[in-house]
Amino acid sequence: MTLTSFLRILTAFLMIPYYLFNYIFNNYAYPAVSKEGAYVFCYFVGNEVEEQKIHLAVSTDGYNFNALNDNKPIINQTKGTGCVRDPYILSGKDENGKACYFIIATDMNALEGWTSNHALVTWKSYDLINWVDETVIDIRQFEGFETTNRAWAPQALWDAEKEMYMVYWANSTAENDTAGHYYAYTKDFKTFETRPQVLFGRWNEVDPETGETRNIQCIDGDIIYNEKDGYYYLYFKEDLTQKIAYVRSKNMTGPYNTDYTICSLNWFGVEGSSMYRITGTDAYMMIMDEYGQGTFFAQMTRDFENFRQVQRSTYSMNHLKPRHGSVLAISEDEYNALVKAYGIQEIPKESK
Repeated sequence: MTLTSFLRILTAFLMIPYYLFNYIFNNYAYPAVSKEGAYVFCYFVGNEVEEQKIHLAVSTDGYNFNALNDNKPIINQTKGTGCVRDPYILSGKDENGKACYFIIATDMNALEGWTSNHALVTWKSYDLINWVDETVIDIRQFEGFETTNRAWAPQALWDAEKEMYMVYWANSTAENDTAGHYYAYTKDFKTFETRPQVLFGRWNEVDPETGETRNIQCIDGDIIYNEKDGYYYLYFKEDLTQKIAYVRSKNMTGPYNTDYTICSLNWFGVEGSSMYRITGTDAYMMIMDEYGQGTFFAQMTRDFENFRQVQRSTYSMNHLKPRHGSVLAISEDEYNALVKAYGIQEIPKESK
């Protein structure tokens, strides 16, 4: 056992009475203890040009994150709009089977308007430090998507049967301005092997009160596979309530049930939810952007359907000023290499 692992387990042991009290009497989640490794958080910080860049922070417990590089960008985007939003970081393999990491994100400058973008942007790295192969994937190149005016919040899953990555994102066009989720396959995050297809949307939905049909925007998808029940859970921003909802399917590409379930416990409007496992446990954190407050909200689940709020004093993210981002589990060696390369910023006392 490493010193880092010993210290976080000791800390969790000493906090047992505090956590137990809040679990029983205040309905907060009992924080799972990360057993191994570390975490990297990939995010952007605002709507100005200089704020729409890739930032990284790290954590040894999955709750408290320290900014790298003094919370300054770690990638200088040179293609597309020069601005990036909604970054998703994942581990995988390159086209030659070598282990690597990818970032896939929205190529967009918010100052140009919310219906101004039509592309995704990607990078690849073998060490989380040096990012190469910056590529812009223009959705307008595909038939039926020539007037795309939103291509938002892409993420990806490995499809073992197809031996490719399924990339999915929210898309709208001038003809259909109500965004829904689409997917396409890639081998290298440079080109799509297939034309975009519908994954899940809320078009021609019947209003239960009036009986009229309506179209409701559906964005910020996050798909997690539940090994316990064999379902893929698609979490997304439910536009009417400004909460997070989910639908599910036995197949990665659907069909997903249309009878969604609200699952977030937030008071304020949220978007950009992202789930990650606390390593060595069956607990998943769901973090989400309280976009009107400049803060993040967190909750925890062990069954993908029932959640408990994580007490705000238990996690530290808000000092980063993060917007829609994602968290990935990494090794302690990778954590140490990132800290050595970029330096680490202490978490302000008021944020602990």
